[in-house]
Amino acid sequence: MTILAGDLGGTKTLLALCDEAGTILVSQRFASAAYPDFESLVAEFLAAHSTHPVPRRMALGVAGPVLDSGPHQLCDITNLHYRISGKSLAERFGFASVRLINDFYAVALAVAQVAQGHTLPGLTLHPINPSAQPVSRAPLAVLGAGTGLGEALVAFHGDQPVILSTEGGHTDFAPHDEVELALWRFVAARFPDHVSQERLVCGPGIVTMYEFFCQQGQTPHSPQVSAEIRSASDPAQVISRHALQQTDPLCQQVMERFVMLYGAEAGNLALKSLSRGGVYLAGGIAAKILPLLQDGLFLLHFAKKGRFSALLRSIPVYVVDCAEIGLTGAIECARQLPAAP
Repeated sequence: MTILAGDLGGTKTLLALCDEAGTILVSQRFASAAYPDFESLVAEFLAAHSTHPVPRRMALGVAGPVLDSGPHQLCDITNLHYRISGKSLAERFGFASVRLINDFYAVALAVAQVAQGHTLPGLTLHPINPSAQPVSRAPLAVLGAGTGLGEALVAFHGDQPVILSTEGGHTDFAPHDEVELALWRFVAARFPDHVSQERLVCGPGIVTMYEFFCQQGQTPHSPQVSAEIRSASDPAQVISRHALQQTDPLCQQVMERFVMLYGAEAGNLALKSLSRGGVYLAGGIAAKILPLLQDGLFLLHFAKKGRFSALLRSIPVYVVDCAEIGLTGAIECARQLPAAP
């Protein structure tokens, strides 16, 4: 018998058919926005791999809050036009069990396993402050910038991890200096109802900050780089690449500010959860800009919390290098589902 697991984000979707032990039999990546709805994507995937047994259980990590509607689950994807219905998926594809989980719930499931000493294939941890040591069974904080900003918490009941989903990425952005006050005003002009952390600590936020610093005019602006950014399918990747290669001062300024904001928000989450077991940076960006996170600027702003700076410096921070960590968590969730109603 097979199980179906997925990781649905605003940019990409990963689907995998697995055996009962969670071993991936076949997986496929999709551009999320290329499909009118999620069920069309699933139908294409199952048709393409129809030589495998039809799955009876499905777990899906989704980039948005999961709502329970009686015995069923619903989710509107935050940065995509999809509405996901667990009931509709079960009825259309004949699943005996379907579970929708927040995408960072899935990431946190995988992180909890690693924190407990398990090895996950394809996953590497890069410590940002190697001198800090985790406290056994203390809470964990998990966050990650990608298309959006996901956040989750892990507590422990004995040896059993308890995952707490959050929408913490949508909390208010608080400026720390004059530059960020001007940045707040710049973003508020676009989003007058609410300036959240996710408007800046994410891929689109990198592009927003590039536009902001261009407008400020204090750092040399390269028309060639701007043209490259405008024509790119992933403009944030262009900005971060120029920053990493030190080939454009404006891109370097943008990424320095991004790292500062990322560090400050990670410190906020660590304070709110007292996550002395560790802070784990997942998402699609952290591993790709690892050198920028290791040069001290991230940790400086992570621990810049006044009277609690010493506490923050004692908390270990890790960059999670695993492109499919959300899928890994969804597979573990699918394995735990009942095979019959």
